[in-house]
Amino acid sequence: MKLMTKEIEKRLEKFPIGSQDEKGMDAEVVVKYFNPYGAGTWLITEGVKIEGGDWELFGYCHISEWEWGYVILSELESLSLPFGLGIERDMYLGNGRKVSEVAKND
Repeated sequence: MKLMTKEIEKRLEKFPIGSQDEKGMDAEVVVKYFNPYGAGTWLITEGVKIEGGDWELFGYCHISEWEWGYVILSELESLSLPFGLGIERDMYLGNGRKVSEVAKND
């Protein structure tokens, strides 16, 4: 599965890093990534394209507890999970959903 699409790139252009700082839990989730095998959810709210075509992403993330932080797209893409799985993208997350709403349902 492609974690980055042209549609997500266009949405991230509207939300560069720092653009939703004051919104907190009311920040809009641009894309949700998750580990289909276990712990790991990334609610990405902002991002910027960096050297080499990679993306630096920022959002509300959960591995052992929820916290705000950064991740590089290629790091998510390189994670190798059991049974040949990898990190996936929530294809059914609608636009305009807030962090508070998506996190409480996760």
